[in-house]
Amino acid sequence: MKIKLETKSGVFTYTGDCSEPILFSGLSAGLSLPYECATGTCGSCRARVMDGSVEMAWPEAPGAAKLKRDKGDVLMCQARANSDCVLRVPANVTQATDLSAAPKWRVARIAVARQLTADVIHFDLTLSSPMTFKAGQFAVVETPDVLGGRAYSMVNYVEGTNELSFVVKRKPGGGFSEWLFANELVGKELKIFGPLGAATFGPEDQKDFIGIAGGSGIAGIMSILERATLTEHFRKHKGYIFFGVRTLADGFYVKELADYVDKAQGALEVTLALSDEAPASPTHPEFPQVRLDGGFVHEAAKRAMEGRYGDNAMGYVAGPPPMVDGALRLLLTEARLPPQSIRYDKFA
Repeated sequence: MKIKLETKSGVFTYTGDCSEPILFSGLSAGLSLPYECATGTCGSCRARVMDGSVEMAWPEAPGAAKLKRDKGDVLMCQARANSDCVLRVPANVTQATDLSAAPKWRVARIAVARQLTADVIHFDLTLSSPMTFKAGQFAVVETPDVLGGRAYSMVNYVEGTNELSFVVKRKPGGGFSEWLFANELVGKELKIFGPLGAATFGPEDQKDFIGIAGGSGIAGIMSILERATLTEHFRKHKGYIFFGVRTLADGFYVKELADYVDKAQGALEVTLALSDEAPASPTHPEFPQVRLDGGFVHEAAKRAMEGRYGDNAMGYVAGPPPMVDGALRLLLTEARLPPQSIRYDKFA
């Protein structure tokens, strides 16, 4: 069916599929549609239906709270077209001519799954076709056993790869995370849509960077660290990573983080912030390359970075909304980073 989008920068028409969200079909067509979470929680992909029939797959999505439904407002990440339709999108939109890196659906199978802590699980996927993505990007993951998709950042970084790695923190009552912990995962088939997201790092980012992450939000930071290490970013620039967990026992990827510190040869500092217990020593007992601090992660970052920000830094933030909000305040008011130098993902 034909989908027409009226935007601030022009009108775009493409052929869509009633089985997938309008946001996804538009992104696959190379359109730079507005979005952040792509799963219904943020409300960034708001549009207004001007003609035709559109159905919201998740009418109660948190991001829909401020929609003017009586005027035809929808979230494009939840809207599926039942007929030819016209939508008005309040954003400047462009269309790429090269669709080789455009997001698309792929089939994936879980090749490896391992539990890292009592409530954190890591799994590796083998894809039906290679994906090229930027360090820090994410994908929407679906299983036929759970309604709807969930957004997770890739942990790994490889150019043009058939393998993706993810980490998920168990959320009580969370459909997908509960499914992960309740099943024998190896061999399970999933669908993923991606790559997505703009909180990315590349060789063109010739700056020091400050990464602040909470829980499974460390995933995108791990991908960024891998990319930075491969491009020898730390030969000329410094990195400061702050990773918040509840207790020392809740820390994961600590060995991997310690390895990145070693490879950076003094240009990278990693701090594990423990919110629910006081650290017994200034460094990790098994991996002394990793520093320890107490309190919330953005507070630990504030203490460690006072007077050290410099004027050539990039900020990366990922985690639950309250943590992200605290970290953004720090980077804007204390570090005085301009908004365009802060990249973040807020997963709820």
